[in-house]
Amino acid sequence: MSESEALSPYLDTAPLAAGDTVRLIAPSGPTDEESLQRAIAQLESWGLNVVPGDNVRGRHPRVKYLAGTDAERRSDLVDAWCDPDTDAVIALRGGFGAMRLLDGIDFEHMREHMLRRDGRPKLLTGSSDITALHQAWEHHLGVATLFCPMVGNDPFKNSTVVPDEVASWLFRPWGGRELGFPAEEPAGASATETSLKWSTWSQKIGDGETISTTQDGTAEETAAARPLSRAQTLVPGTAQGRLGGGNLSLVAAGMGSPELIDVRERRERRGPSILMLEDVDEELYRLDNLMVQLVRGGWFTSADAVVLGSWQDCAPVHELEALMIDYLGGLGIPIVSEMGFGHDPDAPSAPLGVDVTLEAEPGERPRLWVDQAGART
Repeated sequence: MSESEALSPYLDTAPLAAGDTVRLIAPSGPTDEESLQRAIAQLESWGLNVVPGDNVRGRHPRVKYLAGTDAERRSDLVDAWCDPDTDAVIALRGGFGAMRLLDGIDFEHMREHMLRRDGRPKLLTGSSDITALHQAWEHHLGVATLFCPMVGNDPFKNSTVVPDEVASWLFRPWGGRELGFPAEEPAGASATETSLKWSTWSQKIGDGETISTTQDGTAEETAAARPLSRAQTLVPGTAQGRLGGGNLSLVAAGMGSPELIDVRERRERRGPSILMLEDVDEELYRLDNLMVQLVRGGWFTSADAVVLGSWQDCAPVHELEALMIDYLGGLGIPIVSEMGFGHDPDAPSAPLGVDVTLEAEPGERPRLWVDQAGART
């Protein structure tokens, strides 16, 4: 497999189907029993066979923010990925700690066991601190992953849209799908109709039925239920490239690591990229410092566009956008803001390691969608 290729068979076939086996792990922070049981129940409601990791209830003996020792969390991660019955590895929650696992992983061994029984690559899902694993999977294994809200976190408990939006990326093909939420509400859709469409669609997943889609790949049942997009075009333009990135703090922490050591040569070796960033609970000066680190480290050298997600409990959006323009406005590439990915309470999902197209026309809301197989020009 060449460095410019990533294994992404999910353009034409859904990553999962009812009856598949998923391994639930806690590679970062600890969880409580209620959240764990709620997560298992959610996955089982979709018809999945759930196998929790041996240490998913773990607690580090000294460090309260870690779900067990590094060795225990790493063992769960490696065992889950290398189990021949595994179809997907699902991170229960984020927090901190995933990056601590990477140096002890034999990625050649992981590569030897990365395919499901049907020959397709297994899927890794999660967001926030799991950014470290997404970067490692892209660099060492060359497989597509799903950056999405995690089943052990509050959005799966409190949001009316997150569970089904995540399910739509697990149980439907990715090719041709638009990321984020639409800019306009469908005409004549009442709140009651919206609720019924979501519940009907979820029931179909649990029953193993195929979800009907429109010509452009959008699920008809879900269209009326989504929140409206707040996305804005900061620098107009169009771009096509492989979607990468994730949580800003984790990307910055990875600079200089084996996974990001080649950032200055990536575009020449791997082709164009569209880079995504989001974060949570960071003051503006901290975000400024993190951006300095990425710019000086050359992370944006491969970027043909930058997509900004949510900045939950960070600086006001207009201040953050001004900061980003200060650092990125001179690159001559499209930049869009408020795409929602990350820690927004209703955050949408984003498949990483797949080719996407960004269309950001002046004065219009930007659109970002997954290319069909072979669509890169």
